[in-house]
Amino acid sequence: MKRVLFLTITALIGVFLLIYAFIYYVPYSEGVRSGELIKISRKGVLAKTWEGEISQGISGAQIFTFSVLDKEEEVIKKLKEYQGEYVKLDYVERYATFFWLGDTKYFITNVEKEDSPHFRK
Repeated sequence: MKRVLFLTITALIGVFLLIYAFIYYVPYSEGVRSGELIKISRKGVLAKTWEGEISQGISGAQIFTFSVLDKEEEVIKKLKEYQGEYVKLDYVERYATFFWLGDTKYFITNVEKEDSPHFRK
């Protein structure tokens, strides 16, 4: 009986680890989005995650929400610095997420300040 219980628990842990590894390491897509950075905040009850939004339209009707992993310290620093500015974000989209990683499936890997196309010099 103990052996069956041990094998069942081991199998469940193994399946969870495989699912986690697939979600974390296998991207669904990669891309770039640009817009005005309107929000960056650290939120959560059990696990604090970095969440943000960029506005991709003049009226603010098209909002792109994203998450940033805690290990991306340079990206978080730049996002705080560029608050309210027009930015270009490199992101990785995952198949799913876990609550301790972020609220969205879009994870930012790089951020650069850009000139807004709405206000030409």
